[in-house]
Amino acid sequence: MIKKGDIILVEVTGLVDYGVFVKKDDYVGLIHISEISNRFVKDINMFAKVGDSVSVYVLDVDEEKKKLTLSYKRCGAKKKIVVPKSEIGFDGLKKELPKWISNAKKK
Repeated sequence: MIKKGDIILVEVTGLVDYGVFVKKDDYVGLIHISEISNRFVKDINMFAKVGDSVSVYVLDVDEEKKKLTLSYKRCGAKKKIVVPKSEIGFDGLKKELPKWISNAKKK
């Protein structure tokens, strides 16, 4: 029986823009994109593929429907998923903004 607060190993069964669907025995679950990383996630496909096994933290369990709400970022396990630095934050925008403003003023 899976309980809230457990760390479990699940298998990835599907990817959508808003998260990762997984299964564990009779249970199905979702790792919402906001629970993948504390950093911006541009493309969910960078983090997993169907068939991968990942450790996750159980946020909630619906025993009646056999559904799990899960978190990757809270599991505390050694992370397999790494967010590339080039995709994090607003550094690129910060560098380009002065150029865009200057060009806009010239027009």
